[in-house]
Amino acid sequence: MTPHAIDPSIPPPTPPAPVGPIVLGTEFGSVSMAAERVAIEQARRADVPLIIVHGIDPGRLRLPGGRFLQRIDQALAARQAQAAPLLERVRQAGVEAQLLIWNGEPANCILEAARAEGASRIVVGSHGRGPLGRAIIGSVSAAVAGRAACPVDVVRGEGAVEEIVTLGPAFDRT
Repeated sequence: MTPHAIDPSIPPPTPPAPVGPIVLGTEFGSVSMAAERVAIEQARRADVPLIIVHGIDPGRLRLPGGRFLQRIDQALAARQAQAAPLLERVRQAGVEAQLLIWNGEPANCILEAARAEGASRIVVGSHGRGPLGRAIIGSVSAAVAGRAACPVDVVRGEGAVEEIVTLGPAFDRT
């Protein structure tokens, strides 16, 4: 019998907050490998699904002069093939996986998927270019961390070693 059943002035216990899925933003390449490992392990430990998100930026598929280097359907088929080994690793870890390959700027795709799926955390990889590199070519991880409504783990890694920096609304960015 719970205390509130004996004394109605004692409020009932608050149920634990539901834990949303983990969203992994990936480019299916070497930059994302460490982030993929971290996200799979986090989802396994938390017993939550892993939502794998990749954004195909149509602007990057064009050559100078407006011709397409690759059509969207060709890019989608290539990304699905690149995702297959990752999906297999996720499933082997006993984690439920969902793959979302969307058209759009990658940071926006990751943020929109996280919002739509009620993500508890986002995991992204980083080139580790530093402020000058980000200023010149941009940074998906910086854009995601700066606009996310949940914690964001920015993962940089080589080999089996990962460096994880957690940013987001509940964390100090200094």
